[in-house]
Amino acid sequence: MKKILPFISGLALACSLPIGVAANTKQFSDISTQYFAEAVYDLAERNIIGGYADGTFKPGNSITRGQAAAIIVKMLKFDTSKVKNPGFKDVSTNNGYYKAIATLAQKGIIGGYSDGRYGPNDPIKRGQIASIIVKAFDLPRSTNIENPFKDLEISYLPSHGDNILVLYKLGIVGGTSKDKFSPNAYVTRGQAATMLQKTEQTKIPMTVLKASDFELDALSWITPDQINKDVYEGILVKGKAQSTLYPENTMQLVPLKEGTSTLIVRGTKANKEVNKKYYVHVKEENGELKPTLKQTDDYLPTKVDLSLYELTNKTVNNITLSTMEGQRLSDNVPFEKYNDYYVSVVIDKPGQYIATLELADGQHIRYAIEAKTNPDSFFYTIETLKEQLSDTYTELTPNIGKHKITTKNYEQIASITRGPGTNIFHAELTGKKEGSVIMEYENSIVMETAVQTGLSVVVKKIGVIWNVDIGFIGFTTDM
Repeated sequence: MKKILPFISGLALACSLPIGVAANTKQFSDISTQYFAEAVYDLAERNIIGGYADGTFKPGNSITRGQAAAIIVKMLKFDTSKVKNPGFKDVSTNNGYYKAIATLAQKGIIGGYSDGRYGPNDPIKRGQIASIIVKAFDLPRSTNIENPFKDLEISYLPSHGDNILVLYKLGIVGGTSKDKFSPNAYVTRGQAATMLQKTEQTKIPMTVLKASDFELDALSWITPDQINKDVYEGILVKGKAQSTLYPENTMQLVPLKEGTSTLIVRGTKANKEVNKKYYVHVKEENGELKPTLKQTDDYLPTKVDLSLYELTNKTVNNITLSTMEGQRLSDNVPFEKYNDYYVSVVIDKPGQYIATLELADGQHIRYAIEAKTNPDSFFYTIETLKEQLSDTYTELTPNIGKHKITTKNYEQIASITRGPGTNIFHAELTGKKEGSVIMEYENSIVMETAVQTGLSVVVKKIGVIWNVDIGFIGFTTDM
């Protein structure tokens, strides 16, 4: 019986923090109707931020890295009683921000500079605070976000750019102009208050799954949504981008709409690599999208493309399907033709098959189809081979001279001839074994960026279907 994993969805990013319009019990002489006024008073009401002794807030002043750490820790109510010294050169245990900095460093939310400093008094930059917010509030690390900012560098490694786009997608931050974010610009106190309040008020119905949820010791990779890609978003979180609450690799699952999709997870169990497959069912309950995972061994019907590229008549009237042993499975297989070069059929079981295409001119062309199971996919791994017992190649360059076959015992693979006084090569199947035969020209053909040294004859077999193919060989050169 397959396991069904129910999860509590609707994870509020605000966690247990109350949200509301704060009463104006703390008035700052320099805060009135500015866009950040509500955020400033809300956080001040909860003693998360404070003003100066002269009654001002100074919203245009920069906020330091130490102050940012203290605000985040207080906002999320992190326990600072048992912290490990992160060993930053410039953060002693007597530093007023030590516990906050140590707490965030221990959770993997912040890091220091390459020289071993943290820089608690350095003004924090827009890119830096974006990364802190994303990791501290465990926001979904979406990667398929269009980048509108010319000054953001996005790489395959976790970066400030990725985290900036996460906040941009959620509407928490915008650019300093239409196409610039200015990641190295300093964050002001007013801007920081607004960003933090918006983050609290953003609710994402996200589920976080650990390796143990999949009965694994460690989670190393995921393959989400091989079908119905708009049902949910699956994100593997690892490395420096790791969540604050989950010290191991985790998966973030964000349901997008009702429906069913797929998920493959890869990990280890007792030091052995394991792949597991699941259906992801998303249903709306009480106004919330809730995901359920059901483990399965299923494979889904898999599309098979059959090439028409070398056929002079590309009009297909009918396709039949048989086993390699000749048992007819269908006299009329549904097929779809797209562009002028392929028709596709669907295979729903593993094995070897023969698809016979009946063309409009009366020809019958046979293709071998081999469908193999693949633990990394819900679809079969497909290999196809067009039946072709001989092939002819005409070399258009006249002065290639003599040719030499360098493959020993090539006669067991194919018989090869060259028309007398011509550059027409012909290869026929001998039916003894698969393999390749190399022929070298006496005079190589030198082109602008490549050199053709000769020809190869490749013989392949799937089941009872053989294919002989001649192609040129050589190497590329610098221009």
